[in-house]
Amino acid sequence: MPMHYLRVCLRGHVPMLLLLLIVPLSPVRAAQPAQLLGYGVKTCGDYMAASKQFEDGISTLAYRRYQEWLSGFVSGLNLATGKDVLRGAAIDSAMTRIRADCEGNRHQDFFNATMRFVRMLSGLGQ
Repeated sequence: MPMHYLRVCLRGHVPMLLLLLIVPLSPVRAAQPAQLLGYGVKTCGDYMAASKQFEDGISTLAYRRYQEWLSGFVSGLNLATGKDVLRGAAIDSAMTRIRADCEGNRHQDFFNATMRFVRMLSGLGQ
């Protein structure tokens, strides 16, 4: 009688029980850190090369992409913090200042150079 009772109880639940047995055997993935995307992950050396091509009139595409990335990044920070993190500085001025920072940090990424400038102006992260 107990086997018959067990069959009746399990009827229709076998797929769910199999799933419960399989799921714990699946690898558990650790939470991944936030990922940076776009031109922010490129090196300062890459940015300086694009800036030089822009100044020399050779190509504007890469420089404009850095400019657009910076505009989007700053806009996101402004929305998140509720204040103007550039304190009225124009994007072109920010690009010039970031380039000056990059000259001494060619292997750093554009994001870190940008954050140093933003922190200097706004006091974020201090």
